[in-house]
Amino acid sequence: MKEEISQQIKEALTLKRLFFESQQTKDISFRIAALKRLRKSIRKNEQAIALALKSDLGKSSEEAFITETSIVLQEIDHHLRDIHKWSQEKRVDTPLPLFPARSKIIREPLGVALIFAPWNYPFQLVMNPLVGAISAGCCTVLKPSSKTPAINKVMQDIIRACFDENYVSLIEGEGAVNDILLEQHFDIIFFTGSPRVGKIIMAAAAKHLTPVILELGGKNPCIVDEDASIDASARRIMWGKTINAGQTCIAPDYLFIHSSKKDEFVERCIFHLEQFFGKDIQQSTFYPKIIDEQAVERFETMLKEGNVLTGGTIDKEKRFVAPTLLDHVSLDSKLMKEEIFGPLLPIFTFNSIEEVFQHIHAFEKPLASYYFGGKRNAKIMIEQIPSGGVCINDVLLHIANGNLPFGGVGNSGTGSYHGEYSFKAFSREKSIVTAPKWFELKVRYAPYRYFKWMKRFL
Repeated sequence: MKEEISQQIKEALTLKRLFFESQQTKDISFRIAALKRLRKSIRKNEQAIALALKSDLGKSSEEAFITETSIVLQEIDHHLRDIHKWSQEKRVDTPLPLFPARSKIIREPLGVALIFAPWNYPFQLVMNPLVGAISAGCCTVLKPSSKTPAINKVMQDIIRACFDENYVSLIEGEGAVNDILLEQHFDIIFFTGSPRVGKIIMAAAAKHLTPVILELGGKNPCIVDEDASIDASARRIMWGKTINAGQTCIAPDYLFIHSSKKDEFVERCIFHLEQFFGKDIQQSTFYPKIIDEQAVERFETMLKEGNVLTGGTIDKEKRFVAPTLLDHVSLDSKLMKEEIFGPLLPIFTFNSIEEVFQHIHAFEKPLASYYFGGKRNAKIMIEQIPSGGVCINDVLLHIANGNLPFGGVGNSGTGSYHGEYSFKAFSREKSIVTAPKWFELKVRYAPYRYFKWMKRFL
């Protein structure tokens, strides 16, 4: 069976290479038409997308649109608006010794791309990188997570309706399919997922010297300082921690709050959670499900490592874990050794911002960091804490601005995308020098008769 799948994938990849070599995808009008077809099909299937995300992850139609569908539609519109500008050749200066040659830079697609997407935002994290691949002129293989079968079916229907299978195709399957794909020689691999799997992707890509974009995760710190607005901080942090039930790579992972503000903060968090979801969060149609029972069991274990301030309710059968604040958590606990990737939020207190920075530096570089408070310490945090992105007095918002590069650093990823950065991720700059036939600088040839004169210009 594995040999049969392997052969099918190899044949599909060969056909994609032939399609790419036909030069069709390098035509800007071809790319624009492809993006417009994709946009039209997404709009047509908006209800099906919402229902599928409800089935797989328990997302409300509102959350599905805000965090998935709308982001992809905005990304498509951004590329349609600016693709001509991004793809223009760029003339650059040519030094005098090369006169009268001319120099320029053009963008060319990398070739055939492989896009691995995770389960937590299964529509957005398949389609957004695909938009960049199409815009740049690549052919693409999409590999979504096997944990989200409902949305995978919808995406498969969209892809088949929009594209020739030799241009863009979606391949489903579990670990064996991933292994076979990683054995192939792609021109770029784009992966969103955990640092652990990111290392596997990078090792496989190294065998073919394939460039990689790795969008990973990490323990994203959140700081609430003494001069922060506690009510606004609590509301925004609880929003960021409950979107997709905390199963978000840029969700606040742990919180440091000034010791004088902790009690007020916890009280306002409880208040805002009730405002969001009602008194019985489990009955709310707006609170998503945990992906599977295994993840629920993991959170059940983590809950034992701290004192529950609010929340703590778990229903394994219904894949429910309540938003939970914990204190008295050890920095050596599992809660603080791993990315939580769920609705648990450990809280620590501080009196000096310097001690917070020392603790944060003990962890790997995160994908995001958040600060609530005044400009002075915000500036210090930006300067001292390396992270993929930063929000001041809010959370998550940087991912929604297509003019900003989204990506990690170190353990949280390499490379970036969104907007023009997606176009650049799936293309490369090619340098071109054009020399005229009618002019010849013979001094460059042996026996270098005018070498002393030539040295003055070099």
